[in-house]
Amino acid sequence: MHAKLTIQTLGYAGLLPFYGFLAGFALLDDYPRALSVQGFLIYSLAILSFLGGTLWGFARTLPDGEQVARLVVSNGVVLFAVCCLLTAQTTIAATALMLGYLALVWYERRIDGHAGWYSQLRMRLTIGVVIAHVGYATLQFTDAQ
Repeated sequence: MHAKLTIQTLGYAGLLPFYGFLAGFALLDDYPRALSVQGFLIYSLAILSFLGGTLWGFARTLPDGEQVARLVVSNGVVLFAVCCLLTAQTTIAATALMLGYLALVWYERRIDGHAGWYSQLRMRLTIGVVIAHVGYATLQFTDAQ
């Protein structure tokens, strides 16, 4: 039970930097604002890569025939996240990263099912991340106007 509480606490705490960077983007000026804009994307890349790594770790517990797909997807998630930032277009990067989170949670639910507390937690956290990314993209769009 202790591990479950730790996972939940760390998961929800992991949303705080998204919203902190979003607030910095919305409320600050000059360098702190620019730092928030870049920080949001870098943090998003890090978290999406971390989630890809969880697939890698879980794949090790599976029989050989089931490992390969998860290992490939795990590496693909990281490469995708890096490519998002390489676009050098913040709105495109944020939107693509958001789609990466949605694709990953879809993949996890497809292979592991919808039941269980972890699946429910992942869905709630993904919704929180998606809302932050929509807010970020909206700020980018209105800032360009």
